[in-house]
Amino acid sequence: MVVLVTGSGGQLGQALQFIAPNYPDIHFVFCDSTILDITNSNNINQLFKQFKPSFCINAAAYTAVDKAESEPEKAHLINVVGPKNLAEVCKEFDTILLHISTDFVFDGTKDSPYTEDDFPNPTSVYGQTKLDGEKAIQETWQKHFIIRTSWVYSQFGNNFMKTMLRLASERDKLSVVNDQIGTPTNAVDLVEVLITIILSVNRQPTTDNYGIYNFSNEGQCSWYYFAKKIFEFNNIKINLEPIPTTSFPTPAKRPGYSVLDKSKIKKVFGFEVKYWEEVLKKI
Repeated sequence: MVVLVTGSGGQLGQALQFIAPNYPDIHFVFCDSTILDITNSNNINQLFKQFKPSFCINAAAYTAVDKAESEPEKAHLINVVGPKNLAEVCKEFDTILLHISTDFVFDGTKDSPYTEDDFPNPTSVYGQTKLDGEKAIQETWQKHFIIRTSWVYSQFGNNFMKTMLRLASERDKLSVVNDQIGTPTNAVDLVEVLITIILSVNRQPTTDNYGIYNFSNEGQCSWYYFAKKIFEFNNIKINLEPIPTTSFPTPAKRPGYSVLDKSKIKKVFGFEVKYWEEVLKKI
């Protein structure tokens, strides 16, 4: 079984490379942006002709949330045009597409976990391009899994955990927002989910389980509490101050509440989802 991975140089791609040796029956083809440019249909076509993948994991994305506000065209190209191109080539080769989306498709005004059926209403350019990317896939190729996730971190790439650890080595005091609520998701847990889906579909190719799914670790917290636990588990003493979002203005508006309901993915694929604190403690 051949699984082609786009964006292999990013956090998710690196997490996939980390666990790939655990799955010797899967032949992973890892493509970073120098090998595969998802905005270039011809480039995608050539690689699909060469490797004939059964599955494609799209780990390529424009994820600079604030920068997207001043680079909407670039964000659109990578987050909308790219996934559409992939979906078109996947359709041509009958390849199943797994695509990563985000909690930022929601506006954060709800006070209970978001389900896959809740109405998306992005408040940022990034969120809008991710939603438009979902729609482009849905309109192009039926054999897709879109996984919405949140607050992804790991020992790989750029993420909140690594930023906090770096800042703690440079400063005595940090201020972190305490009124945005979500769920940290470990990148390795996320890619394990993708592989579980692939193995499940490979066993039952006639599946009708395609569509949108939510996945994050269990539980919820604020960015402040997430930072507090990062320092606690790494035995770092620092003066950490909780602040409201209004004290830390950013170009992009973030959802105030974006906890994801995972009932669907647990029911369909039988997942046992780990609590975010347990996972963080082991890194």
